[in-house]
Amino acid sequence: MKNSKIIKIKKNHDGKITDVLLENGEILPLNHAIMMAREHIIEGVGVVKGKDGGEYLVADPDIMDVENLKDLPKF
Repeated sequence: MKNSKIIKIKKNHDGKITDVLLENGEILPLNHAIMMAREHIIEGVGVVKGKDGGEYLVADPDIMDVENLKDLPKF
């Protein structure tokens, strides 16, 4: 599978990202995107552990056009 970047996001009513759209057209639930980012299948993002112990995606501003994934367009 070719590496792909996240180009759009979907948020729930609380403003939390629930799904991502990759440039290859694939839509992924956030938990799958985190697993794929850990395996370096998704470009431009990393995975960090939050204070609550959960894992989160963070944008690499050198590769992505945004500093925060929440700033990407919505779908």
